[in-house]
Amino acid sequence: MWGASVTAVMVSTEFLEVGLNTVNKAAMNRGLSDFVLVLYSNILAIFILAPCIFIFYRKRTPPLLTWSSICKIFLLGVLSYAGQICAYTGLGYGSPTLASAMADLSPAFTFLFSIISRMEKLDLGIKSSQAKSLGTLVSISGALVVTLYKGLPLTSTPSNNRLLGELLLIPQSNWVIGGIFLASHSVIFAIILNVQTWIIRRYPAEMIVTLICSIFVCILSSLVSLIVEKDPNAWRLGLNMELIAIVYTAAFAVAFRSVVHKWALRRKGPIYVAMFKPLGMVIALAMGVTLLGDTLYLGSLLGAAIIAIGFYAVIWGQSQEEKMVEDAEIYNSERSSAKDPLLPDRGLVA
Repeated sequence: MWGASVTAVMVSTEFLEVGLNTVNKAAMNRGLSDFVLVLYSNILAIFILAPCIFIFYRKRTPPLLTWSSICKIFLLGVLSYAGQICAYTGLGYGSPTLASAMADLSPAFTFLFSIISRMEKLDLGIKSSQAKSLGTLVSISGALVVTLYKGLPLTSTPSNNRLLGELLLIPQSNWVIGGIFLASHSVIFAIILNVQTWIIRRYPAEMIVTLICSIFVCILSSLVSLIVEKDPNAWRLGLNMELIAIVYTAAFAVAFRSVVHKWALRRKGPIYVAMFKPLGMVIALAMGVTLLGDTLYLGSLLGAAIIAIGFYAVIWGQSQEEKMVEDAEIYNSERSSAKDPLLPDRGLVA
């Protein structure tokens, strides 16, 4: 039951994330600064998370917060700030399509760091590990097919291929700079997933960790932004696209998505969460065809099918590992029960 719930929530998160880059790019084109976006969105996220935590823990006691946990969350805050700056700077130089394409590198980096940090066990002699390894590679391959291969049009709707068209409209120098920043974000995001797993499995309070992390990000962002962003007009907001981008980023990216990721990481691990990044490309394509009238191309359809196969392989491998753990726990429980000596029958002596 939990497996289906986590998958459903993660898919819903990817649907919401499809529009995030588009909204932020539109706001940046109107003059929204990357540093202002990071600072304001994290400040607003604090005011969103604080009452939620108060309501959630009103009748229950939160886990004990130690200095060790605070230091780990500070590390997470540093990584989160660096990741957000890289993501928004890359988006400013590039496009939402380029951001989605570079995000598809996250599963590969996450898989590598998970093995190095021993968050995930790699035993190629076990079918579940084989499925997760191959599924990760297959999904990344599918994402590359969607990005690089166009193929024949499958629908007759007269429309430009936005997936490749956006990349061609970006100047070469900006495309390279944007790609470097977005690739750096993919590496940082992979590290963040492993660090979050490390923290949340020892301190299982997703909203509290997210709140403290946002506070650290605000402190870091304030120090850097006051030095870098010297234009006073950049800090002024009105009822415009910039405000929509900040509210959307705060409510969804900083608050909701961060909590959901930590919740999924505690239950499923970092590779599982990273595997939804290629799925976001499929969602973006489907919404473009159905809602915007984009032409469906053979490359997009093949890539989506490959991503789906790889995604299913990882989900199957994850479920098999969980089943193995459950079977081992049942076996150990039955074995310990069998070893317990039977109580002697103390009858009355005639």
